Amino acid sequence: MTVWYTSKLMEDSIKISVLDIIDGTVVDGPGFRLSIYCAGCGHRCKGCHNPQSWDIGAGRQVTVGELLETVKASPWNVTFSGGDPFYQAAEFAYLARRIKEDTSRTIWCYTGFTLEELILENDPVRMELLRLVDVLVDGPFVEGLRDEQLGFRGSSNQRILDAGEIAAILQK
Repeated sequence: MTVWYTSKLMEDSIKISVLDIIDGTVVDGPGFRLSIYCAGCGHRCKGCHNPQSWDIGAGRQVTVGELLETVKASPWNVTFSGGDPFYQAAEFAYLARRIKEDTSRTIWCYTGFTLEELILENDPVRMELLRLVDVLVDGPFVEGLRDEQLGFRGSSNQRILDAGEIAAILQK
């Protein structure tokens, strides 16, 4: 288990490369949501709707403290998207931990990794982020499987996995 320190100093020193923050979007999960779009993605999916997110340097550095205040000021649940938050897993895990400690918000997280890839990799920081999210939308966007009728996904290979499904797979 990872040890987390929740001091103001930590919140002000940990930074996430962020492309955009949209408060009140309806495309990144059910209902209105606060979506944090990060920079940095190595998947480089053909047909990606957000290729400007691939370069981690394309974002602006935002502290976890600033993001936490933005989350607290919004009435909506939270989505981590991008880019791929798992390329900044330590920072997003810390943010997710603070959101869980200070609010009752749920967290959706989009990643181009499959859950099985994350489990096989067994990176402790990525596993911590995985345990902190309420819903994981996993898998790369596959242009040949694009389906505009899918809710909250771009291609039919992507899955929407809730925390219970994630826990069941982790226990196998």
